Formats: sequence, C-alpha cells, structure tokens
Amino acid sequence: MENAVLQKFREGRPSLGTFTALNNPLAVESLRYTGLDYVIVDTEHSPVGIESAAAQIAAAQGAGLTALARANEISRTAVLRLLDVGAQGVVVPCVETVDEVRELIQYAKFAPLGNRGFCPTRDGGWGHASHAASIPAYMETCNHETLLLPQCETVGCLEHIEEITAMDGVDGIFVGPFDLSIALGRPGEFDAPEVHDAILRVQAACKRNGKLSMIFTGGPEASRQRFAEGYDSATMGMDSLFYVEMYKNMVKQVWG
Repeated sequence: MENAVLQKFREGRPSLGTFTALNNPLAVESLRYTGLDYVIVDTEHSPVGIESAAAQIAAAQGAGLTALARANEISRTAVLRLLDVGAQGVVVPCVETVDEVRELIQYAKFAPLGNRGFCPTRDGGWGHASHAASIPAYMETCNHETLLLPQCETVGCLEHIEEITAMDGVDGIFVGPFDLSIALGRPGEFDAPEVHDAILRVQAACKRNGKLSMIFTGGPEASRQRFAEGYDSATMGMDSLFYVEMYKNMVKQVWG
C-alpha cells in the first residue's frame, strides 16, 4: 500500500494525520471519511499491545489511510514487531543520543543500512506481496518505503539534531512539543522563545538534510501554523481527546 506521508513529502505536499489511543479498529476505520492522510497507532501512552496494534494497522490500511505506529521504547522488539505487522513507519519516543539513533537504524532497516531481522510477515504479505517477490526486493522496498522517525522531545536529541537528521536510515523527525517544552523548562509554553526556536531548529535541520519534519499539534490552528513554518506533516490531536471534547460540548449545549 502506498505510503501517503512519504509520497506527499516527495512531491513537496504537506500531510495531515492523527493519533489513535482508543484501542478500537472500528474507531480507526471510521477515519476513512475524514480526509486525513494517516493515523498513528500509539503504544506508548495507551494500553495498546501488539495484537491490538496489528488489528488497528490493518483497519487503517483497509480504510485507505497510511498506518504509522509509535513504539513504547527503544528496543529491537518494540520496533521490529510493529514493522512486521505492517506499520509503514515507526515513531520512537525518548531519544536522547546519537548512539540510540544508530541502534534504532539497526532495528528498523535491513542491510546494508541496518540489521533488521527477516521473516515472511504481514508487511510483505507473508512472502506473497508484489514487493516481496524476492528477499532482496523486499528488503530494498522496506528500506525506502518504511519510515523511521526518532522523536525529538528531549534536550539531548535537540542538541544533536543536526547530526541525527544527517544519518542514513533516519527518514525524518517527529517533534513532541509538550515533552520538549517540559525538557526546556517551559511546560506547554510553545510561544516561549527557547521552545519556539527549538521547534524551528528541528524543522531547519530536517530541511537541510532532506528529511521529513513531523510535529504533534492540538488542532487546526496549530496545524496551519506549523505548515506555515515549513513543517511537512502535522499530527493533529488524538481520537480519545476529540471524543471527550465532542461529548462535553454537546452536553454543554443541552444544559446551557
């Protein structure tokens, strides 16, 4: 299935997505009708396990959405299992060092870029998908079409962002503005100079090295702002938050 995030990036067009934390394939499938390009299945800040993630990834792809996933830690198992069940890209949180990124490349990319373990799994149609006609073809396709997105949300990652974005095997950076602002001593103050400058620094580093820049946003206004700043992709909110907000607003309308 086409990776809309990657395709739009290559064409110089922005992409828009959201997180899902409801742990429900039906909730993911319903996003078919929204106009979103992708959904990120979150296994970090939700109770979602690998079996549920697999079902949600399949639901997203069946609905015509690009399916990304956020790992819950920097480990071979956390990255490999998400890729094997079909995630078209993996966001990895809490990155601090260049060595951690080198480690992630080993887990997420096949040789010669990395050392990803091979097995006929869902992402290659259990060996029957067109891009898996041969092992070398499958490995090459995965290396080019599957996104590895370290998450910049720590001071350590920020301080090394130019080096990280220049690394072969890193396809882009996902900015976590909340944790980044906390790490910089200004929790939730996205307009504070040090936070705003950091967010722009990440985008500039990505652009300089030809890598995808992606950032979490709270809603439409923030998404438009990030696109205006040059970001390639905005991940707008999370379904569980919108679910609560929608019902809260409707209840308020009933009772006044």
